[in-house]
Amino acid sequence: MTFSPELEARFAKFLAKYPEDRKRSATIPMLIYAQDEIGSVTPELVAEVAKRVGSTPLQVEEVVGFYSMLHKGKGMGKYHVQVCTNISCLLRGGAELYEQASQKLHLGHKQVSADGFVSLEEVECMGACSWAPAVQINYDFYHDVTPEQLDKLLSGLMAGKKPEEIAEVKKVSC
Repeated sequence: MTFSPELEARFAKFLAKYPEDRKRSATIPMLIYAQDEIGSVTPELVAEVAKRVGSTPLQVEEVVGFYSMLHKGKGMGKYHVQVCTNISCLLRGGAELYEQASQKLHLGHKQVSADGFVSLEEVECMGACSWAPAVQINYDFYHDVTPEQLDKLLSGLMAGKKPEEIAEVKKVSC
């Protein structure tokens, strides 16, 4: 499988960080950055990452199946909106936020807008239970999200703004 020179350099950097018996630790970042470049996690990508980190394709598939930020098959939109509806977020309005996003974007679970600009996903957990409800756009997290804040985020995206350009809602630095 062929990647851009920038991604190849990034892969080399990841693999150099770990001793030979710990190369598998590079699996997740390699999958994320490759997915960003090619659009989704393909069987070819799984095989390539497995070869590079010294795992089996099945072991890499297990990683892909566990993490909601990894997408097999079709790619997600340029801006991928994830709304947590696990128990903590659910109790603080996560399900209502997901419904609000679905109605505003006219998208269902794992659907992508016709122009490929935005996609929506209901996710199980973002590890932000203390700050529920949580929303993620690409790799940016938003905690304690209110319906008004979500509306501003989604309206901004639909108007062509980048999430960081939407001043009314602050992302969480992780």
